[in-house]
Amino acid sequence: MKVNIDDALYLRVKKVAEIAGYTSADEFVEHMIDKELAKLETADSDSDVEERLKGLGYLE
Repeated sequence: MKVNIDDALYLRVKKVAEIAGYTSADEFVEHMIDKELAKLETADSDSDVEERLKGLGYLE
């Protein structure tokens, strides 16, 4: 599966992935998504998930 992201964001991801020692930008993105999903999945309720998503700027 492929996900499209803005070119400028991809360049940032690629740079940080290299600095952090990841073998690729894909590996870095996969790790970050997995890490954030784990945080959300451990939330006690839907309202906790909603608050976390608001804190990340995904919801208003």
